[in-house]
Amino acid sequence: MTIRCRAMRPKDVAGAAAILASHPVIAARYQNSIDQLHSAWLQLLGCEAFGGIVFEEFEGDTPRLFAAAASVFTTHKFVQELKAPPFFWIGPELARRVTYGESPLLSDREVAAANADGGLNLVLWQLCIDAKDTRRDEVRTQVSAAFFDMHRGFRLKEFIGLQATVLEEPGWTMDGGAFFLSPTDGSYINTFDMSPDKVLATPHVFGLTRELAHGRMSWISSLFHYDPPQIGFSRSEQKLLSAALRGGTDEELSDELVISLSAVKKAWSSVYDRAAEHLPDSILAVEEEERRNGDRGKQKKQRLLAYLREHPEELRPCARRTREESPATSV
Repeated sequence: MTIRCRAMRPKDVAGAAAILASHPVIAARYQNSIDQLHSAWLQLLGCEAFGGIVFEEFEGDTPRLFAAAASVFTTHKFVQELKAPPFFWIGPELARRVTYGESPLLSDREVAAANADGGLNLVLWQLCIDAKDTRRDEVRTQVSAAFFDMHRGFRLKEFIGLQATVLEEPGWTMDGGAFFLSPTDGSYINTFDMSPDKVLATPHVFGLTRELAHGRMSWISSLFHYDPPQIGFSRSEQKLLSAALRGGTDEELSDELVISLSAVKKAWSSVYDRAAEHLPDSILAVEEEERRNGDRGKQKKQRLLAYLREHPEELRPCARRTREESPATSV
């Protein structure tokens, strides 16, 4: 069987909401607001402040949707509200606010501006895996890796982690580098004296700020590492490249991005021209043997994608600056 991760589409939202509705822990938190979640995710698809992905498992040619994940970039005010005791369940509250026109998410322009200067507040909305797949090691490994890659390359100011859904998750989150927010005074602490079952039963917050991440070596703190982009891909080119990093042929990219195959090929030509203008020749260089074998285009694509895996900032929305104006590298 093969597991594939891809961007969430409108046709996926009902299936994703159904997974949440059948989850023994998450469903109790949403209660009667699953319909609000469905409405909110449909409304937010395509917004820069919303990131939604789904996971499918293939047995033959038939895909089975078994997990979904979503995160958002929100206003500073919303982060301060969710950090003020008494805490609340973040997912249902986001669904309610978006549905009723009180969305705390940033606009597309605000996301690009904050990612260029100042930083973004990242709130993990939900990660839900079908209950029968939760304990499968290969599922947790691939889902966690994809969720991590989804958030690399942004200029982050504060990170609010997932609210735990299994008993082991508070420990995993702390081991990953997050702090626990004290329900007494709302300050970040590096330990908690609540039992895991009590954590699951009551609203809680795990998080990390840029300042706290600076001296902390962990996978979560690594999300705060940021280098300014150098190439300046257009947003449509970034979306093509992000989809290409998840694999797939040009025909599959055409289907995922809902554009024609000729538009995909034209976009690749533009991508290569822009990359060649800003990257050293050696990065896109193709060996003579590869030219003779007719693999020049394939190898060129592989080299560019390999570079982008190491430089995810090139694929994030960012207010346009000249390279000379770009701020220094920061953590």
